[in-house]
Amino acid sequence: MDPKLVEDARQSLETERERIRLVLAGEVEHPRVDHVAQTAAASEVSESQRGQQLREREELHLALIEGALSRMDSGLFGLCQNCGQPIARERLEALAWAQDCIGCHSARRR
Repeated sequence: MDPKLVEDARQSLETERERIRLVLAGEVEHPRVDHVAQTAAASEVSESQRGQQLREREELHLALIEGALSRMDSGLFGLCQNCGQPIARERLEALAWAQDCIGCHSARRR
């Protein structure tokens, strides 16, 4: 694995982990969803339900980030957790927390 990719990914993951921790601690507001989505969501769920959904999404994202950092520490970063093959560089650059290759990800989604 390219050390520069790993270092860039680690920096990005650590920054995102800190942002999520601040959001979950209530120290910063959750990024706003766009107005159209907000209006549509308001008709379907209450503010507290929406807040709970956002919190759960952040907690899941945090778990994915922690997993990626753990894989970095163990030397498994960039390897698919399903098939063991390398994850494409482009995928890791876009989603540093990716835990599976695009083939396994696609198969899982079907």
